[in-house]
Amino acid sequence: MPQSIMYHEGNRRLQDRFDSRRISDRLEAKLTRTAFTADDQAYIESVQYFFIATADAQGRPDCSFKGGPPGFVRVTGPSELAFPDYDGNGMFKSLGNVLVNPHVGLLFIAMHDKPKRLRVNGSATVRRDDPLLAETVGAQLIVRVTARAIFPNCPRYIPSMQLVAPSDYIPGAGCEPLEPAWKSFEDFRDAVHPRQPTAPGSQAGVAKPPDR
Repeated sequence: MPQSIMYHEGNRRLQDRFDSRRISDRLEAKLTRTAFTADDQAYIESVQYFFIATADAQGRPDCSFKGGPPGFVRVTGPSELAFPDYDGNGMFKSLGNVLVNPHVGLLFIAMHDKPKRLRVNGSATVRRDDPLLAETVGAQLIVRVTARAIFPNCPRYIPSMQLVAPSDYIPGAGCEPLEPAWKSFEDFRDAVHPRQPTAPGSQAGVAKPPDR
């Protein structure tokens, strides 16, 4: 089998211990890809949230939730996706990690309707001069991820949940942004950073690229 884009020596040690190397190789051969399919794109562009794992230069990990309206994550090339960074707590845990270690893991997961998981591992860049900024409501930065491995996961352990309503804090065209209550707490209010100017844009997600 060609060199794996999924597994390293640690994975292989456990696969051999549990006699799962054969199914691991089969799953990689049949399901793993380096370019997004039409189904991948449709799913990614329908989500309202995903999780991103990053690590600093010493390999210390961090995991973060990212949310927005359907379409806030867009497939912008055969192996590339993009998403906006909105106003947050100013710690820049995820994006700060990307600046010193570009390797990221994204988990797109549906915990309502039909359970589904799609994982995207790759390398990210953070841009303050990205042309998508001018078209994306509320975006202070644009993150682009070049996929190294794209693969679905078995959804069997995903609980059945109900999506009741989108967040009130999602940026919207023509709408003043809502501020979270914690920014006015006595412990923090004198230290809260100012909001960055952002484009009014035409939508809250990343603008759809021209047809490819």
